[in-house]
Amino acid sequence: MTKGMVSAPQPEAVEAGLDILQDGGNVIDAAIGAALVQTAVDPQMCGIAGFGSMHIYLADKNIHTCIDFHGRAPKSTTPDMWEKLIVRECDDGFGFLLEGQVNEVGYQSMTTPLTIKAFDEALKRFGTRTLAQMLTPAIQYCEDGFEVRPAVHGFWTRGAEAGRIARIRGLTDDPATAKIYTKADGSIYGVGEKLCNPDMAKTYRQIAERGMEDFYTGDIAQQIDADMRANGGLITLEDLADCATESVDPLWTDYRGYQVATNQPPGGGLMIIVMLNILENFDLATMGHNSPDYIATVAEAMKIATVDKDARMGDPKFFDIPFDELMSKDYAKAMADRIKRGEKTSVPRMNMGAPESKETTHICVADTKGNCVSLTHSLGSSSGVVTDGLGFMYNNCMMVFDPRPGQTGSLAPGKARFSALSPTIVLKDGKPFFLVGAPGGTTITMGNLQAILNVIDFGMNAQDAVYAPRFMATSDTIEVTNRIFRATERELQARGYPTHRHGQSYLMPSVHGIRIMDGKLDGGADPSTDGMAAQV
Repeated sequence: MTKGMVSAPQPEAVEAGLDILQDGGNVIDAAIGAALVQTAVDPQMCGIAGFGSMHIYLADKNIHTCIDFHGRAPKSTTPDMWEKLIVRECDDGFGFLLEGQVNEVGYQSMTTPLTIKAFDEALKRFGTRTLAQMLTPAIQYCEDGFEVRPAVHGFWTRGAEAGRIARIRGLTDDPATAKIYTKADGSIYGVGEKLCNPDMAKTYRQIAERGMEDFYTGDIAQQIDADMRANGGLITLEDLADCATESVDPLWTDYRGYQVATNQPPGGGLMIIVMLNILENFDLATMGHNSPDYIATVAEAMKIATVDKDARMGDPKFFDIPFDELMSKDYAKAMADRIKRGEKTSVPRMNMGAPESKETTHICVADTKGNCVSLTHSLGSSSGVVTDGLGFMYNNCMMVFDPRPGQTGSLAPGKARFSALSPTIVLKDGKPFFLVGAPGGTTITMGNLQAILNVIDFGMNAQDAVYAPRFMATSDTIEVTNRIFRATERELQARGYPTHRHGQSYLMPSVHGIRIMDGKLDGGADPSTDGMAAQV
């Protein structure tokens, strides 16, 4: 048995990962087996036709790497194809609302699907089990069904006020999708009711028997291609055959004697580094956790990183990112000095007004030997499209591209859009100390940052670090959850900060983490989800 811990938003996934560890599997096996269960029991948050970032540290093999599997715009994409459809920009700058919402739902909203390829690659390179073996728990949930959890049902019933569309459209617009997610009377499944997906089970069994390649060049690929051609989709057989992951070294910074490793662009790890480097110039602990001084200081670092993200971070295959400047301590000190002078950073937005959907999922796995995986994977907020007979849903990551040509995040064939996915591992004296990650759109980096600060600056354990009240600043407004003191909010307003109080005590991103101290593990699962952290 491997002694280890799993933290994730879905209890089913946590249990599956623990079963694999108990059976002698390693952290890679547990992470992939659990992630595949997530695709079955949280099928709008993630899926085999999605994208993501996997941060791997294997102490017993001296391996530290990131597998990047961001989806890319199909080859038929053109930079100006949606330029005349712009309605407004999302308030956090992560995508645009378009007429007809063609980038949000339907057959043009998908980037190339890379999740199942990344999972297979991780198992072949670092695991001890096969993809076929790791698909078994997910197949069982597809065939036997899973009880709809409150978080799943809450997403299904979320209105346009909490995202760019009413999410029920993702279950009902497409007939093949409605066949799975609605009952005979057309209603959706309620909390506690069992939902089965035999078509997904059949697809998973076919992949187990024929291999991952069937999805990209075989029978499944042919079915995908035929469906796309029949419905005006952008993805082709050539797109599928050319799909490729990338293995890259992590980005690094030092923070108060700790070493912080995170993912490369087009993931969001560079934002984590920019913010930590700035905040190292302040005595945050003396300010007091979530005091007005603390929130104002951290929020300014968030805004600076957001402006840098919008203007200077993108897909490195298409955009020359000034890494040396953005990661330098001198740049961070200059930004910190600006904050100390009382200067407020403004985050420019075009015609702001649409909130962004904040969906994705995450899993952390660690063992007592210091082997660990922090894996964030997603469907965006899901396209609502299922190819009849295949069962799985496609991503809708085309929604986050900028439809204006000539911008950092503009549309281009083969391009990946910068995302906030930022699975991060903090090391102390060269050994893993804290691993963290989260779903939640552009709020992911802000949640991961605060969890790291909570652990390092305030000495919190993993559960307290992800439980503590959070705030975020991805625009000029500081957003606070309902457990931030109103007196604190009034003081921020008195200092000239616009604020927005959310009614929820726990809000996206849904941060999950595991801390490793003296060979012992403690985990945290964000209470905004139905998840948990547990160990064997």
